[in-house]
Amino acid sequence: MASTDATTVNKDGSDLAGLEAGLDALETVQTGRRRPFRQTLTEKILPPVLAVALVLAVWQALVSFGIVDDPTKLPAPSAVWDVVHTAWLEGELLGYIWTSVSRGLLGFCLALVIGTPLGLLVARVRFVRAAIGPILSGLQSLPSVAWVPPAVIWLGLNNSMMYAVILLGAVPSIANGLVSGVDQVPPLFLRAGRTLGATGLKGTWHIVLPAALPGYVAGLKQGWAFSWRSLMAAEIIASFPDLGVGLGQLLENGRNASDMAMVFEAILLILIVGIAIDLLIFSPLERWVLRSRGLLVK
Repeated sequence: MASTDATTVNKDGSDLAGLEAGLDALETVQTGRRRPFRQTLTEKILPPVLAVALVLAVWQALVSFGIVDDPTKLPAPSAVWDVVHTAWLEGELLGYIWTSVSRGLLGFCLALVIGTPLGLLVARVRFVRAAIGPILSGLQSLPSVAWVPPAVIWLGLNNSMMYAVILLGAVPSIANGLVSGVDQVPPLFLRAGRTLGATGLKGTWHIVLPAALPGYVAGLKQGWAFSWRSLMAAEIIASFPDLGVGLGQLLENGRNASDMAMVFEAILLILIVGIAIDLLIFSPLERWVLRSRGLLVK
């Protein structure tokens, strides 16, 4: 009888091992297979290219057929390209972009350093959540442009004012994203962590943060959007020669000169930078989080 039971256990064990090996092999085949270039071209590259081409075609048609015949309201795409090309030849284009991008990334990193522990504190301490949680939600819904006038009065026309506006716009989003992620952590994970001795900071680092990563990444992405928008608002309103010319200041200069080609140049550059940051940083980060949870196959 004992021999029969042992045989059954061994058989079940071998079956489970075989099933696990088969699943591992299947996963290896799926993740190791390269996506054909033709599929990448049709699914990833062509759709945005066609969308941009359609927008340019409609834009050009509005100008060519005289639907909008005032260049001070809608310049031709070629006029905008001439302005961009001239700024490139004069060596100013990269300066506009770098001035704003360097401020935005530094401000976002500062917001990350502040917003992450604040979000953990709000998520894990009930009294702090009751006291600060509604304030964070209110601050997140407050337009970033509202912080520019008081920041100018408090700090003056300098980079500190710019960073203050970015922090006030981004920190609530990062903190609330982390709070949302922590709230969605299954209680079973926390109990299992306590059983294994992962309590306090150790439990937060090894259990809570990894489990809350999807919500946290969503909060980071939204925090960057708020950082970028806050910076543009600050650069448009608070212009000063010592601050340099960023994309927001370029937009304001175009408005003051009634130069719609320059205005469209600034708008396109702001849009391109936002898309580039998303494609280079946040989209790969989101894919990594999904792939690590088995929700996305390479």
